Amino acid sequence: MQESDNQVIKRPLSIDIDLGQRSYPIVIGSGLLTNASTFAGLPRASQAMIVSNATVAPLYANRLKASLQGLYNRVHLVVLPDGEAHKDWHTLNQIFDALLAQACDRKTVLYALGGGVVGDVTGFAAASYMRGIPFVQIPTTLLAQVDSSVGGKTAINHPMGKNMIGAFYQPLRVVCDLDTLQTLPERELSAGLAEVIKYGPIADVALLDWLERNVDALRGRRVAALAHAVRRSCEIKAAVVGQDEREAGLRAVLNFGHTFGHAIEAGMGYGAWLHGEAVGCGLVMAATLSNRLGLVDDAFVLRLRTLVERAGLPVMAPVLDAGDNAGRYLELMRLDKKAEAGEIKFVVIESPGRAGVRGAPDALVREVIDACCLRQ
Repeated sequence: MQESDNQVIKRPLSIDIDLGQRSYPIVIGSGLLTNASTFAGLPRASQAMIVSNATVAPLYANRLKASLQGLYNRVHLVVLPDGEAHKDWHTLNQIFDALLAQACDRKTVLYALGGGVVGDVTGFAAASYMRGIPFVQIPTTLLAQVDSSVGGKTAINHPMGKNMIGAFYQPLRVVCDLDTLQTLPERELSAGLAEVIKYGPIADVALLDWLERNVDALRGRRVAALAHAVRRSCEIKAAVVGQDEREAGLRAVLNFGHTFGHAIEAGMGYGAWLHGEAVGCGLVMAATLSNRLGLVDDAFVLRLRTLVERAGLPVMAPVLDAGDNAGRYLELMRLDKKAEAGEIKFVVIESPGRAGVRGAPDALVREVIDACCLRQ
């Protein structure tokens, strides 16, 4: 595999998100952060601002700043607190405060350097400041590289629901430097694998087969394996987003596992479980629901559960309410963005490699929750 690793480092890949005049590339490779040519062709401006967090900034902010120095007269840095618990109004305002303090104009370019929280909050700030300024996504976690940085979803959380306040706003470019994954904590790496795994059941059974063979290589941070996982995930998401940018229909299938997962996050308090941990468990719950609806067999559920577990992710959901646990899940899931007139919509696997969105009777959903939750 060493030869493949060297090829990945020497030849970055580029995948286009086809959105007409708002199209942009996803660049995947090694050493991109420290190569000024990575950022060639971006709009000229007098100022740029890097938005990062307290964990990522000490590792990579100076490297990025050095690469950007020749493009701008001044490059500023804003360091946010780390974690899902800080994906809120207060953190968003820290970015606005910095932009205003530096008299940044509508040509100022924001660079989101970090994981999904940094990318989502920075993107929302870019969509809002002066009614829209350009921004670039530089995801440094596996989860952000394969999912949250791609497709233009930006948001902050509300105590009653995840990503409930935000905007669709596309970046100018997404730069996935695989080298940043080498400093990712083990738990964060596993969390990212949840978003890779979801693409198999909804769109590509061959990817599911590949993941079963290569999950250990991914957890071992083999560059060739990581490059393939990031590339294939981005290809699938790019194809879906190109057809349905604003989630009017098809794009909703990308939320496989997320209706259950978001309920876990909200019910436990943001940050108790990582987003990918909640989604990993949500994948098993959604597959179980698909099974109870008669869409997939027991073997498929076991196959997915085994892969999620091998990825280092939880497969049993937490109890959110000792009195009426299923009722608490249902209450939280009715706040999901896909819910319509109080009816919860679930992404289900209609057959391996093909997903759909549909409702399910509360009684059946209760059975799934009871079957998938930890016993007290």
